[in-house]
Amino acid sequence: MENFVFHNETKLIFGKGTIGRIGEEIKSAGFKKVLMLCGGGSIKKNGVYDQVVASLKNSGVEWVEVWGVKPNPVLSKVHEAVEVARKEKVEAILGVGGGSVIDSSKAVAAGVLYEGDIWDAFIGKYKVQKALPIFAVLTISATGTEMNGNAVVTNEKTLEKFAVSSKALYPKVSIIDPSVQASLPREQTVYGAVDAIAHILEYYFDGSDSLAQNELSEGLIRTIMTCTERLLEDPNDYESRANFAWSATLALNGLTAAGRRGGDWACHRIEHSLSAIYDIAHGAGLAIVFPAWMKYVWREKPEQFVRFSKKIFSIEGDGEQAVLEGIEAFKGWLKKVGAPVSLKDVNIPAQDLDKIVDNVFRRDEPFGTLKKLGRSDVRKILEIALE
Repeated sequence: MENFVFHNETKLIFGKGTIGRIGEEIKSAGFKKVLMLCGGGSIKKNGVYDQVVASLKNSGVEWVEVWGVKPNPVLSKVHEAVEVARKEKVEAILGVGGGSVIDSSKAVAAGVLYEGDIWDAFIGKYKVQKALPIFAVLTISATGTEMNGNAVVTNEKTLEKFAVSSKALYPKVSIIDPSVQASLPREQTVYGAVDAIAHILEYYFDGSDSLAQNELSEGLIRTIMTCTERLLEDPNDYESRANFAWSATLALNGLTAAGRRGGDWACHRIEHSLSAIYDIAHGAGLAIVFPAWMKYVWREKPEQFVRFSKKIFSIEGDGEQAVLEGIEAFKGWLKKVGAPVSLKDVNIPAQDLDKIVDNVFRRDEPFGTLKKLGRSDVRKILEIALE
């Protein structure tokens, strides 16, 4: 196990009927006016918007609204919200929605206090040291952004999808009421599950050794898989929804990272190019990329892939056959819940592979922790992903 420091900046409020606490949390933190950032309007259908507005009113907190954040959030919306926040002189940012809304809120919070284009932070020209305070009401559990300092945004002009990370971007308070997620479309539950599992696996397969972290990670993966299957049968199963939501938060709030080597993140980098170019769901892209990456790199630490096969899918053995059976079992589960497992499933043709590789390597190369990947490696992974 590697040395580590575990410290999370976010106060998390979890459970039924907790959304009404957001106004008081903002007020008690000393803020009187916020910008509320929202998505496409689902929060008005499931009652979340009304709960948030009533809470703000009851607490005497003023707000202005910016709507229209996309599932793959774009830079132009961030720019729009930054201008509104400056014009209205808001004191904090309140994101109400899924991971894309919360990520955008973080970019806006940093952008308001930066004189240049906040995209500079995503391309490494500016390190975020300060941001407006961020509050969050989460409506889709997937990314873990409600309890970390990460954000991902796409520059739709350049087709670059990059991430930024900073201690200044941890939400001050995040609220998760799992009951409001019962109305989510089936595919959003599935893609949320894939995203959360992928976050766990990025650390699990980074070449580190830790019995405690292996057991924790495997337990979370099994929980997410079980709860996903139950939710597909009954979306209103609150216990499954709550366990799913908490597991997705734990997947990327620093807990599964402790004692590891920082994670691998190759699969995320490759997937970001898929969703930047084709605007597919992040979870869908990860379902395609992760098994292909596993099949390509498993020889770098075979014992961990054997462990994955045994602990997640009860596959016995300690050699190549056990590893490959585990990868196929993972793909089989992804298929079972309705996720794509091939580039063909999302209509990405073989002739586009070079274009994808070029997009992946717009930033420094090589990348990856378990195995450093160059251009030829990424192309081979994409070729496997066509199978």
